[in-house]
Amino acid sequence: MCGIIGYTGKEKVRDVILDALELLEYRGYDSAGIAYGEKEGTVSVCKCAGRVADLRKKCGSLGQDATYGIGHTRWATHGGVCDLNAHPHQVGKVTLVHNGIIENYKELTKEYELENELVSETDTEVAAALLNHFYKGNPDEAITKLVGVLKGTFALVMLFADQPGRIFSIRNVSPIVATYSEAGAMLASDVTALCRFTNRYFVVPEYHILELLQDGVRLSTLTGETVEPEYQVADWELNSSEKGAYPFYMEKEIMEQPDAIRATMEGRIVDGFPDFSKDGLPDSVLKNCERICVVACGTAMHAGLIAQSLVKSMLQMHIDVELASEFMYADPVVDEKTLVVAVSQSGETIDTLEALKYAKKKGATCMSILNVKGSSISRESDYVLYTNAGPEIAVASTKAYTTQLTVFYLLVARIAYIRGKMSEDEVKSYIRDFEQVPAAVEQVLANKKQIHLIAKNVITAKDLFMIGRGLDYALLLEGSLKLKEVSYIHSEAYASGELKHGPIALITTDTPVVALITQEKLKQKELSNIKEVRSRGADVVLFIKESLQDPTTKEYETVALPNVRDAFMGIPASVALQLLAYYVSADKGYDVDKPRNLAKVVTVE
Repeated sequence: MCGIIGYTGKEKVRDVILDALELLEYRGYDSAGIAYGEKEGTVSVCKCAGRVADLRKKCGSLGQDATYGIGHTRWATHGGVCDLNAHPHQVGKVTLVHNGIIENYKELTKEYELENELVSETDTEVAAALLNHFYKGNPDEAITKLVGVLKGTFALVMLFADQPGRIFSIRNVSPIVATYSEAGAMLASDVTALCRFTNRYFVVPEYHILELLQDGVRLSTLTGETVEPEYQVADWELNSSEKGAYPFYMEKEIMEQPDAIRATMEGRIVDGFPDFSKDGLPDSVLKNCERICVVACGTAMHAGLIAQSLVKSMLQMHIDVELASEFMYADPVVDEKTLVVAVSQSGETIDTLEALKYAKKKGATCMSILNVKGSSISRESDYVLYTNAGPEIAVASTKAYTTQLTVFYLLVARIAYIRGKMSEDEVKSYIRDFEQVPAAVEQVLANKKQIHLIAKNVITAKDLFMIGRGLDYALLLEGSLKLKEVSYIHSEAYASGELKHGPIALITTDTPVVALITQEKLKQKELSNIKEVRSRGADVVLFIKESLQDPTTKEYETVALPNVRDAFMGIPASVALQLLAYYVSADKGYDVDKPRNLAKVVTVE
């Protein structure tokens, strides 16, 4: 859950590292640090608690002439947030940064008598001290000895004081990607940090030693065999991870959703039919499974809940949506007749990765819906469907969610067709209607000023409820999460029919309610539930499909949503709720992109 960068080449390393760390700050922003080699035998460290901007100020003019170094943004796991616990850690000739958790650091400290060498509370410094203990002039030998005794997950990037211009790395589970271009060699925990120089990269295989040199890279096994890197190409342009004129990445990414959805559709609609042949997904996989199980966390899990609603209504098929963090401990019913679908933006979510591995051991066919090529989950999957959303930098997910929904909408239609649940004409009608969704999202975005005004109705709330039924309830779970994440308002989504079974006791004149009505068959029941909370004094903000409006809905503060097929309202309604959360947070003066205590990519359990 930390950001790592390493560079050696022609550029001045301090600026390269600091600029890259700002791009990676969504992975952790408790503290930050850099280490750079100034002359043979000297590696200098500058680090501090706080943001990369604080680090930039602290570094001042230090290291301006250095051309190789490493950097780190931390999300604290072991030890509190302070300068001493910030990375890099330096012991003897070794300077090291780390992502992951070393589970046996206490045992190693005792076994190798490292206590007197440690000044921080981190597991990382133990790794640095132990590597220095093993180091006798040969980096590969020392690294091999180190990883032979470590337990846990790790991405380690290392400098040795007597190896100028060279950067070493090794990993287990926690990701590292690398590249070489005319500017030099570079590695990072996320491909977005490499985009300044190139969109070509390779994923460092687990338990392989990577060495960056100014004129190339070297990849080898622990037994010394040279391995040729397998380069991939990122689908986005080199400048697509920049914020541009937007004040926050979250707003930029919300506004990018029409194009992201179209990009995700592209190549998957052929002659008016959903088609996954370019993804290498055979119809037999979709036709022969007896049940579906979606495993995911947070926002991705909410996308699975929309899929669950679609599968039940369109396929009458058994489907479970499981929290990946609970999956292995809940005795899931998974076998060779189960299609397990893992959903993750980064493809590195550790809980989802471990759930997928568990499902594979049970014999399940495993498919993933991801946004990052070459990620850990993609390598564990039998089949991968990429969302083509481009880089998502803001911690609160927006376009990743709506593109995940896009894949699910197409996938369910394909399954319905090959299983005989929909005729050819019905599928073509479904796809024609679905192709109108990006334009509907553009309508929502064109209405963002009204949503901004509506947001002022809830900005002072301490507690807030969101209510809806059926598909609307599933959508509100995600809308409520967005509001919690970025505005810190205690927000809860409830199936509105459940209000009378307890939660309505919490409704007061100080508790605003956000209601959502997009399903014609549930409109009247939802309006009745809204009246129940209104009669208890709650101020109501109503998001409603335009065609469902009537004189009674004008009693409330209302946002009209564009008309698309009821089943597809999940995407435009979600975008409207994203805007609501965004404006509440921005107007409260918060850092929308970096909510407190959260990191974008969760790589530790």
